[in-house]
Amino acid sequence: MAPATSSSAEARRFVGSRRRTEAPRGMHSPSPSPPPKKLKSMAEILAKARYAVVDRGDYSDVICEQCRCGESPDELLLCDKCDKGFHMKCLRPIVARIPIGSWLCPNCSGQRRVRSFSQRKIIDFFKIQKCKEAKERCGWSHQGFIQQFNCVCSHIAWKTRADARRRRRRSALVLQKKRRKLLPFIPSEDPAQRLKQMGTLASALTAMQLEFSDDLTYMPGMAPRSANQAKFENGGMQILSKEDTETLEQCRAMCKRGKCPPLVVVYDSCEGFTVEADGPIKDMTFIAEYIGDVDFLKNREHDDCDSMMTLLLATDPSKSLVICPDKRGNIARFINGINNHTPEGKRKRNCKCVRYSVNGECRVFLVATRDIAQGERLYYDYNGYEHEYPTHHFV
Repeated sequence: MAPATSSSAEARRFVGSRRRTEAPRGMHSPSPSPPPKKLKSMAEILAKARYAVVDRGDYSDVICEQCRCGESPDELLLCDKCDKGFHMKCLRPIVARIPIGSWLCPNCSGQRRVRSFSQRKIIDFFKIQKCKEAKERCGWSHQGFIQQFNCVCSHIAWKTRADARRRRRRSALVLQKKRRKLLPFIPSEDPAQRLKQMGTLASALTAMQLEFSDDLTYMPGMAPRSANQAKFENGGMQILSKEDTETLEQCRAMCKRGKCPPLVVVYDSCEGFTVEADGPIKDMTFIAEYIGDVDFLKNREHDDCDSMMTLLLATDPSKSLVICPDKRGNIARFINGINNHTPEGKRKRNCKCVRYSVNGECRVFLVATRDIAQGERLYYDYNGYEHEYPTHHFV
């Protein structure tokens, strides 16, 4: 009985040593239970997971995922993520050179589709000036418009009479070659249609992660503006006349007011982003200026950008310049080239790339070479000067 008495006494001492209202250990304050963790799906984990390049022992069985053919292995690009093969000519847009560094196929690049832009976002994107402010600065009024119209009519009548007198004095045996003048583009009359056109350009620039620019840019570490001098051109460069310069300034002023050329950017599964005429365009119409970052050609000899444009071909090759629209650009970035090795490709060409000296600086313009109908796509020859760019596989 002694052991039982001893154990009961110890139990009474243990109970009396603590308060009856004391909670058990580890339960002093009821803490709220943490919310259940939401587990990520395997697709989300793999989408953000880092990939590693794993070399296979044998690549003889690799075929192109587009044409399902294993021919021309020297033109097969292997994706560094899925390890699938793609011919350089089967990709859209076509890859003209082997990319430097890692390369991802279109399925693994993860480019998201861009939603449509609202009117306010389009105005902010292109930094469009409000029409009301422009009218107030110009003192616009109906009476002023009538007076200006009468002055223009009088000037046209006087110029017509002067031209008739010059034709009478010209000798019949000597015929002077008439120089063709640049024509300003005619924007669409409907403001909603113009917003739609600019919205397609804004969507394409955003999808390519490009910033809109309406002038050549000179960034630190690249070519300075002082390097862009037309006097360095090998053999000289044609100078833009005063009348054509006025046409250029007129087109630039219209773009700042939101009156863009009648062009839309569309996406084609074969050609990628391309440009279509959203209205009739006459021959010799100024379409756009080629815009981008200006850099020395020697710095871009191994660049994988497929949209570089020659700006200056200097006598000293180290001073030659190119336009690189890989970070900044405009609608000229999406106008495609033609296959200048086939008669069918040459017939598709409806605009040309022309380099001019404007106030001593080199500029590149795209000009229509014939009448362009609505819905027709714009094409020009990439090999306008060097004849070295590979266009055999162009559509």
